[in-house]
Amino acid sequence: MVATRFKMAASALLIAATGTAVARHVVHAPVVLRTAPRLPQTQAVFSGYVAAKKIPGVVGVIGRGNAPFAVVAAGRIGDEPGAPLADKDSLWRVYSMTKPITAMAAMILIEEGKMRLDQPVSDFIPAFKTMRVQVSPDSLDTRAATRPITIRNLLTHTAGLGYTIITKGPLLKAYEDAGITPFTSDAKTEAQLRLKRPPTLEAFANKVATLPLIAEPGTKWSYSIGLDVMGRVIEVASHQPFDRFLQTRIFTPLKMRSSWFTVPGSEAHRLATGYFITPNGRTPVDPGATSVYLKAPSFPYGGAGLVTSAYDYDRFLHMLQNGGTLDGVRILKPATVKLAMSNLLPNGVVYPGAVAATGGTTNPQGFGAGGSVTLHDTPGGPAKGTYAGAALPARSPGSIRSISSARRSWSTICRAIAGRCAPIRPRRSMPTSLRCCHTSERGGDADTRLYRRPARPRRCAAPRRSRARRCPERLARAAAQARKFRA
Repeated sequence: MVATRFKMAASALLIAATGTAVARHVVHAPVVLRTAPRLPQTQAVFSGYVAAKKIPGVVGVIGRGNAPFAVVAAGRIGDEPGAPLADKDSLWRVYSMTKPITAMAAMILIEEGKMRLDQPVSDFIPAFKTMRVQVSPDSLDTRAATRPITIRNLLTHTAGLGYTIITKGPLLKAYEDAGITPFTSDAKTEAQLRLKRPPTLEAFANKVATLPLIAEPGTKWSYSIGLDVMGRVIEVASHQPFDRFLQTRIFTPLKMRSSWFTVPGSEAHRLATGYFITPNGRTPVDPGATSVYLKAPSFPYGGAGLVTSAYDYDRFLHMLQNGGTLDGVRILKPATVKLAMSNLLPNGVVYPGAVAATGGTTNPQGFGAGGSVTLHDTPGGPAKGTYAGAALPARSPGSIRSISSARRSWSTICRAIAGRCAPIRPRRSMPTSLRCCHTSERGGDADTRLYRRPARPRRCAAPRRSRARRCPERLARAAAQARKFRA
């Protein structure tokens, strides 16, 4: 199988792109690469942004299949005198790039039968048993919800939950007053947020359940804290802390040794400085050497809390590229990866697309486990079946990820900006074909068929001898497929 991974990271603008493909059964000519490719045009783009002082530094890790990857880098991880050069091991606040990792952690538990896609969240967090829905965005008047929030809803941002980066009006104030702020930016802001933020993931989830929903569960896509709540669901379903589950089931098996919610003090020299972008330039708000990420957060934020390196995140994406396996270690079954990157939206719900200023596609799409799914070919853009992350509005961190079967490639573009949005727009010469993993265009129960037991082979009742002769072979093939599925 041929796949392309592309990942970039920048201080002020963090860009990470990595590629993979596993979905369609399409035959492609094999590509054998024994040395890392040279990418002078990509290098020129990176160097140009640094020379223009748009960013202090940027690094790209670009791979194809299982061949050696290339590292393209320019600049440093900060403006401070003596700041280290940006490289594949530099550390970046990946913000919403945490979401796909949390989503795949949930898929591990779904695969193991410890939760189901359409299981009510209240089975794990009883406080979500009786939810209420906001009647109007202009008030906090509510009515009783008529359907429960499900695991599918949390994974696809259709639970009706809000997010302080996009929620407005009285509900925004209610979220802020309740301390529903699962993110970290800088020490000064963090000190203020901690005064109200619940101290544990359990308390956070229970507090969220007391607030009105913006819409009936399963009826509207709205970017949300769903993956943060999912962290608590994972704790309950796995009977271990959320961060420990990620460490033991994803980070350690994949040898992701530079991925943390709290950066060890010995690694502070690798952490990029965070900047606030203004019309007059950039202002440092979280220097790497004294970063707020060197201290433990209130609890692990499943939606925006991780710090990692381009190399580590490439390991995670490479695993998805290979259908859930990397270096002989299996994290997920191929069917689970395929399901996660299919359209899991409830019937009748469409993801409206990213905000144009973030560089993401604005065409209506489906949505999978933590990422969008393109439903139609886009001229000059993503192909039908593309799986990608949701870029965020201005003033907030965001990400774009994609995985392709059409071109056997996948990409992740991640931006982490404190302040005003200033997206990097790749030139045509950059390897940014976001053709991605396609499983199903339909939402709802159509996707759960991947987890239904294979149908029992039908007995051959054909009267014709030619068909009767083929029947034993068909039965044997079906039985072999069933045994393989159960394994």
